[in-house]
Formats: sequence, C-alpha cells, structure tokens
Amino acid sequence: MFRYTALRFGLVVASFGVIWGLVRLRVLPAGLGDSNYLWVALLALVVSAPLSWVLLRGAREQAALTVSERVDRTRRNLMASAGQEDEADDASRDSASHGGEPHTA
Repeated sequence: MFRYTALRFGLVVASFGVIWGLVRLRVLPAGLGDSNYLWVALLALVVSAPLSWVLLRGAREQAALTVSERVDRTRRNLMASAGQEDEADDASRDSASHGGEPHTA
C-alpha cells in the first residue's frame, strides 16, 4: 500500500514539474495574477489521475490484494473470537442450569 501511495505521489510531483516547465515556456497558459502555482497544481492533479490509472495498474492491484487479504484475515479472527465467546457463554449457562457450580473436566 505504501509503495502505491509513494508512486502516486511521485507521479503528481513529476506532473507538476512537467506542467510548470510547459507554463514557463509558455506552451500552456499561466494562471491569472498570483494563481500560477495553484493552476499548475490543479492541472498536475488532473493530468496525473489518468496517468496513474494506466501506469500504476500493477501496483494498485497489488495494494488492493494486500488490503483484501487483511480484511479477510481480520474477518476470520473476529469470527473465531465470536465463536470462543459463544462457547464460553454456553458453558456458563449450562453450568448455571446444572446447580450453579462450573463444570470442570
């Protein structure tokens, strides 16, 4: 997950650098007044989104697989924990209905 985030951030920074260079060379229009950096940042975000969709597909799929595995593992652990609680609750109810003393084996 960290790898994908770092790659995505790097792509935004690279897009910012390329777009800033194109604005300085007057290939792309500059922002109004002092808004030039804001214009470049917004354009970099817009340009980097489809680029990341194409260029970072493998890293994104690996991150999604990692997250999915973590969710499945957490779900299994919660189900196992709930099962243990149910067994303990059933045992305490059984011992209470058979005379109040817990049954030890």
